[in-house]
Amino acid sequence: MLKTGKMVCLMTLFMTVLLTDIASGEYPKAQNVSWSSFNFKTLLMWSPKPVNYSYTVEYSVLGQDRQTNPHCIRTTETECDLTTSLTDLKATYSADVLSEPPLGGTSDIIEFPHTRSERFCPYKDTQIGRPEVTVEVSEDKRKITLHVKDPLTALFRDSRALSIRDVFADDLQYRVTYRKAQSTGKKVTTSESSVIVIELRNEDRGQSNCFNVQAFIPSRSPDQQLGELSHTVCSPDEGQTFFEEYGIGVIAFGLLIIVAVISAVIAFTVVCCRRSRRRANQREKEGVPLRAV
Repeated sequence: MLKTGKMVCLMTLFMTVLLTDIASGEYPKAQNVSWSSFNFKTLLMWSPKPVNYSYTVEYSVLGQDRQTNPHCIRTTETECDLTTSLTDLKATYSADVLSEPPLGGTSDIIEFPHTRSERFCPYKDTQIGRPEVTVEVSEDKRKITLHVKDPLTALFRDSRALSIRDVFADDLQYRVTYRKAQSTGKKVTTSESSVIVIELRNEDRGQSNCFNVQAFIPSRSPDQQLGELSHTVCSPDEGQTFFEEYGIGVIAFGLLIIVAVISAVIAFTVVCCRRSRRRANQREKEGVPLRAV
């Protein structure tokens, strides 16, 4: 009962403070204002969900006039899609989330409570998704070619979705991490092209090799240079002999089983033949008439 009474008192106090703030023209400030950007789809996010008030988002390039997105004015949502608003991808932006009266409401407040975001640059800060990778092995097994499909972005030009190659151009590289399929040792290389040729050493030719690829943007800060790793792709294992693939132990065990089966069949056949002969001899004896004394 005491716990329930305390909860009621706390809720009453909270609602009293909230209603007092709203009645006096004050609105709660937005909390946890942050940017979320993946392949240049950029959202500004915050909390809490508004009650009896709304939010308006203002954004600007640093040092320039503030602008608004028409979908983020007097809204009850807690996120604003600014993908198409941040047109200069290399510019640095800031945003403010204003707490205002609900849509259609009025207030005497001259400057509404607001919370400012951290600075954000799409070119430097958006996360890059994983690329798709296919593997091609040359006929002589001397090299493996990786064909990387550049991830698409949320940006469009002439109704065509732009890839990260369209955006980053020569600033885009790919980092390749690879290893033998049966090994944990890894090697790393980078390529400026989406077609990556890996030269194999003599001892690696024909064996299965596994690869992971991720976008690499050298101009970024170290913690933002790498995109997501691709799914692991492996080349086929074409160079191993039968003995290399299965191992001497497995082959020896298989041979023992075969020998055991053949021996069992021979033994069974011999036993059956002996039984048949005994039965035949017994029948012959039973069929011979008794000699007269």
